[in-house]
Amino acid sequence: MATLARAPVHLWIVGILALLWNAYGAFDYVMSQIQNAAYLAQFSDADRLYFESFPGWAVAAWALGVWGGFAGSLLLLARSRHAEFAFGLSLVGLLVATIYQQALSAMPADLKTGAMVGLNVAIWAVAIGLFVYAHRMRARGLLR
Repeated sequence: MATLARAPVHLWIVGILALLWNAYGAFDYVMSQIQNAAYLAQFSDADRLYFESFPGWAVAAWALGVWGGFAGSLLLLARSRHAEFAFGLSLVGLLVATIYQQALSAMPADLKTGAMVGLNVAIWAVAIGLFVYAHRMRARGLLR
C-alpha cells in the first residue's frame, strides 16, 4: 500500500475553516428544526412561519446540504477521498433547497435583502470551492 504524502499546511487550514463554517450551518439547521425560541427570536414572525412551512423534501434538501458539508469537512481533515463525494452531496442539497426558496416558495421580503443575497452567494461560493478543493486534493493523491 502506498504511503500518503505529507499533508500541506493549507489542507489543515482549509479543513478547519470548512469545519467551522459548516458547523455554523449545522447549528442553524438544528436550532431551526427544534424551533429553539431564543435562536428564532432574531427572525420576524413572517420568517418563522416561512421556515415552518417548508415541505419535507425541502427540509431534507437543506439537511443534505448542511450535513454533507459538515461531513465533507470532517472527511477532509481525516484525509479521506470521500470528502469530495460529501461536498458533492452538499451541493445537490444546496441546489434543491435554493430552487425551493427562490422559485417555488413565497419568501418574506426581509429575507431578500442585499445582505441575504450576499450570504447566499457566499454559501454557494464556499460550497463550490470546497468541492473543487477536495477534488484537487484527491487528484494530487493527498486524500486516501
